[in-house]
Amino acid sequence: MVNKVAKFYKLSNGYSIPSVGLGTYDIPNNVTANVVYEALKAGYRHFDTAVLYGNEEEVGQGIHRWLLEDPENNRREAVFYTTKLWNSQNGYEKATKAIKNCLDKVKALEYIDLLLIHSPLGGTKLRLETWKAMQEAVDHGMVKSIGVSNYGMHHIDELLTWQYLKYKPVVNQIEISPWLMRQELADYCKSNSIFVECYSPLTHGYKLNDQDLKKVANETGKNVGQVLIRWSLQHGYIPLPKTRTINRLKTNLDVYDFNLTSDQMTILDHPLSYEPTDWECTDAP
Repeated sequence: MVNKVAKFYKLSNGYSIPSVGLGTYDIPNNVTANVVYEALKAGYRHFDTAVLYGNEEEVGQGIHRWLLEDPENNRREAVFYTTKLWNSQNGYEKATKAIKNCLDKVKALEYIDLLLIHSPLGGTKLRLETWKAMQEAVDHGMVKSIGVSNYGMHHIDELLTWQYLKYKPVVNQIEISPWLMRQELADYCKSNSIFVECYSPLTHGYKLNDQDLKKVANETGKNVGQVLIRWSLQHGYIPLPKTRTINRLKTNLDVYDFNLTSDQMTILDHPLSYEPTDWECTDAP
């Protein structure tokens, strides 16, 4: 019997978020809109972009195309759109302007479901000023939910104890995989009702030939990517696998009909490993 992993989670502010999203980093601009559109046709309802990625507009175009195709059944509220403010946009004035620009790029979507600070770099003052601007964006109806990315425990604690906190972060988006488990940080987030979103859950491909991973994939009849995505789900995380390959879209989403056993999870878990495949700034001051 398959132990159910929810296809949607309820965030601490009451909004729902699909438990698997499509990461859009480094997808070429000239194909992004079509990849997003095809992803929607394949069943995706959660899309993750950022100012840094330079493709917010194209992600919005792909979503808009799908919405226009069948307005009666393809509803805006069924799609969860995330973007992130870049480091150069931190600070109250810059962030206020940047949020407006982010929304202008996806005008047809009318609002941003989730807005994140992309990293804690820049120091306490800029982080908290940026959060002030993000809270105001929620008050003005531009943004539904706000969260953080690449935050360590001390960054989150700084925010949660800030005297002007009005809206808690609903997610912390960090790199997590079996070889970068960050268990203490993940548990800290969970204890504060903050969902962990996993970027690079497929390790940028670096670990796809791992022998234990391939063994588990053979046992389950799934591919190694599906096993890694399922591993994230069974830990209670929200994985954001990226692909520009259309026929892999559906495969990466086909992860709800099998279980990894406790033995298989133990084989995959590497709690003492520290092997990031992307930038690391959870330890920034």
